[in-house]
Amino acid sequence: MNTDARAHGISRRHLLASSAAAAGAAGLGWGGRSLVEQSAASTLPDGQQIVPFHGSHQAGITTPPQAHATFVALDLQPGLDRSLIIGLLKAWTQDAARLAEGRPGLADSEPELAAAPSRLTTTIGLGPAVFEVAGVADQRPPSIAPLPPLPIDDLDPRYSGGDLLLQVCSDDPLVVAHAVRILARSVRSLATVRWTQRGFREARGSHPEGHTMRNLMGQIDGTNNPKPQDPGFEQALWHDDPAYPWLRGGTSMVVRRIAMDLDTWDELGRRDRELSIGRTLGTGAPLTGTREHDPPDFGATDRFGIPIIPPSSHIARARAQAPEEVFLRRGYNYDDPPEPGRTSNSGLIFATFQADIAKQFLPVQQRIAEFDVLNEWTTPVGSAVFAIPPGCEPGDYLGRALLEGSR
Repeated sequence: MNTDARAHGISRRHLLASSAAAAGAAGLGWGGRSLVEQSAASTLPDGQQIVPFHGSHQAGITTPPQAHATFVALDLQPGLDRSLIIGLLKAWTQDAARLAEGRPGLADSEPELAAAPSRLTTTIGLGPAVFEVAGVADQRPPSIAPLPPLPIDDLDPRYSGGDLLLQVCSDDPLVVAHAVRILARSVRSLATVRWTQRGFREARGSHPEGHTMRNLMGQIDGTNNPKPQDPGFEQALWHDDPAYPWLRGGTSMVVRRIAMDLDTWDELGRRDRELSIGRTLGTGAPLTGTREHDPPDFGATDRFGIPIIPPSSHIARARAQAPEEVFLRRGYNYDDPPEPGRTSNSGLIFATFQADIAKQFLPVQQRIAEFDVLNEWTTPVGSAVFAIPPGCEPGDYLGRALLEGSR
């Protein structure tokens, strides 16, 4: 964004260090459910629908996005060691599994709030510092590190970094709030909240399944997101580098907070907005097409030889220019109280999942940073990177292959 646009009882530590209680009830990963099971689940009342916690991958990644999400980054307290981090992850694994099933957490003082999970998922990530604290620095993939500086960034530490991540999603905001509180409270002697970001999408049921969300600029956001049935989807998403076997079946996550200057965006005419994006606002179709999923023709010109889709438009700059530049987007809008003199404080929590950040995510972001006309109205103000361990089976805990596999 340019200068003008900016202007306008028992010690929890002791409990966690000891062996954890038995894990939650068994379940299959979301991706492993049969079509019959998924169909049966869809006939349940919305509040009773469950996304199983256990499985080969963590839930909340390929899960159809829920209406509400809270992203919480935490910092480890000084003086921790590997055993305490193991205890923390065991506690989170148990509580997250129970909450996903509509059961209260182990020390839940409001069990009634857990009874209707509404497709609750909890996704747990490990920031760069965890590897150092746990004494497994050699097991940190190189791309699990802060992103290199980009010229469009104006990063705020209130929304950046973090040693641990909780991504908590549900179709019910009450369920999200309760789960976040249970999970953060259970480890408060070991980790403190660094930042919290709350996001939302359209209400569940307001559009057909598979509908592409809109962001607060009015754009259809995520048209070209890869789908599980696409060739190469598994390779793009799940880590399989033999140098880091503990992460096989896991992935990496980038969380970017993108501020939108809606006050100046409002001043643009509709046609100028569409030229900035490269798509029509009404249908999301590329300017060279008629339907949302029509492939854009970046070589098409008008009768004067001018490209119909401007080379500086967002879809021209953000498109994958090589097969390895594909990654999964799972974005959420945010709309927070504005600063004095402003009418909005809105934007996008841009969460992505990919096997390798350096090869897949960064090239696209660098092209956007070089020149994307949409940068006039959008500014990255937060950035964080996390490793997302693979899922686990009942009786196990998330991250065990990293923290105990090397012993």
